[in-house]
Amino acid sequence: MTARLLRTAVLVGMMGAGKTAVGTALAAALGVRFTDSDDEIERAANATITEIFARDGEAFFRAREAQVIARLLAGPPQVLSVGGGAFLAPATRDRIARRAVSVWLDADLELLWNRVRHRRSRPLLRTADPRETLARLHAERAPVYALAAVRVVPRAGLGIEETAAEVLRALQAHGDVAQGEDGA
Repeated sequence: MTARLLRTAVLVGMMGAGKTAVGTALAAALGVRFTDSDDEIERAANATITEIFARDGEAFFRAREAQVIARLLAGPPQVLSVGGGAFLAPATRDRIARRAVSVWLDADLELLWNRVRHRRSRPLLRTADPRETLARLHAERAPVYALAAVRVVPRAGLGIEETAAEVLRALQAHGDVAQGEDGA
């Protein structure tokens, strides 16, 4: 390993931005753990995100999400992917800023729609017009995501490994990744 993660890298952004795929590749490149907060929530609740939303509502889900993220941030540096709405909560955003570095995967609406339009596991898109809902969420959330410490723009045609390499370069430039002894 030629680089060492100094603080947890928290990938934020819209559903479909590639947080899980890019995060997994980034963690492998850095030799650290990858965690998806949604997976941790599902494991703790013994239910899917969709089931939690339907059974307990979004407010309940967001409270559990904040607890899980706080627990994960208390551990050693890792790559953490958080759900699209997690960074919107001021307390979670502040906690991330204190304990980690936030990385916004700023995918455009067309790329997001191409990635999520056939997925039925997105509870917020279970509407009469899911594309319009996605567009509205994108417009509402982008100003908050822009508060992230680092911004990387995933592009159509750019592979997961290449996007992870862009994130790694951005983290290095930001000072959250130390270089190894070989200087690489």
